[in-house]
Amino acid sequence: MLYPDTTDGAKEDQGGLVTITSARAKPQDLLTWYDRHHRELPWRVSPGARKNGAAPDPYRVWLSEIMLQQTTVAAVTKYFLAFTRRWPTVHALAAAPDEEILAAWAGLGYYARARNLIKCARMVSSELGGVFPDTEAALQELPGIGPYTSAAIAAIAFDRKATVLDGNVERVMSRLHAETAPLPGSKETLRGYAAGLTPAQRSGDYAQAVMDLGATICTPRKPACVICPWRPACDGHATGIADTLPRKAPKAAKPVRRGVAWVVTDPKGAIMTVRRPDKGLLGGMLAVPSSEWSEGPVDAKPPMPGEYASIGEVRHTFTHFHLILEVRQLALRATRDEFIDLPVAAGQMPTVFSKVCKLARL
Repeated sequence: MLYPDTTDGAKEDQGGLVTITSARAKPQDLLTWYDRHHRELPWRVSPGARKNGAAPDPYRVWLSEIMLQQTTVAAVTKYFLAFTRRWPTVHALAAAPDEEILAAWAGLGYYARARNLIKCARMVSSELGGVFPDTEAALQELPGIGPYTSAAIAAIAFDRKATVLDGNVERVMSRLHAETAPLPGSKETLRGYAAGLTPAQRSGDYAQAVMDLGATICTPRKPACVICPWRPACDGHATGIADTLPRKAPKAAKPVRRGVAWVVTDPKGAIMTVRRPDKGLLGGMLAVPSSEWSEGPVDAKPPMPGEYASIGEVRHTFTHFHLILEVRQLALRATRDEFIDLPVAAGQMPTVFSKVCKLARL
């Protein structure tokens, strides 16, 4: 770790977090930049509107933050707009059937988020009268809300002084302080840096400003240091190592699992579907029948007897493993009322099973 003369002290707060304050980096410099260069996002209240008294809707902040977990802004935007058109309040979302919400979520990935979204909406609607808590501790009592999400909601929706630490903020802090210790081991050090810069005033705007800085200027590759409002205070830039930060510990190779997916169609092009068990990966989602996914031999028992033809493989990567599915297809001679039109079904399925359906249509 490099320690140029940029820190004027460290202190421990009541929660045990060591916050490190910088003698040069100023939150106001970032906020001034943000006032002029903030991203226009459908869930966001602009700094000008906030100054004029507009308040963020906690429901929209919560919904966007759940969707944005491990997902990009570009991928989330269309889903957020569709959800808020269909379910404009937490009460409306809480009243919707599980299957409709899961179908609307299909393709966004990380489906445990969708199940927790449903649980959280119903808890807020039925137990809290539709009002989201305004503190990190209370927010973390709700399903699907952890330390990052609670801090983001508390800051953005309620202007609480809360330290937000996502990948963008980690990158900014590691470069600003020339932190060379690798992630994930350096995470709490970076949290301390971030806490030391979080202002008591305009905390919501500041949280969004530092995330915007990481997303638009302090990018993973080729950071635009020349236009960065914190360039004079950045030790990574001063020492010429900004674009090498943050360092990351080597990742273990992901295992490969295999399985079989069965596509059973009728003469009208409709397809057999199943609803996956509520618990486990892709729980509650619409799917085609498939075997267990295993690193060893696969016990492949088709959903009905018949002469299946192997039509190829589908490959998909999850957080912790790679998956290879052999796709076997059976065309029935009789129509089946319970089958669903193949393109319609594919649009309601997680990406891995949409890939299976796409292969079956070729």
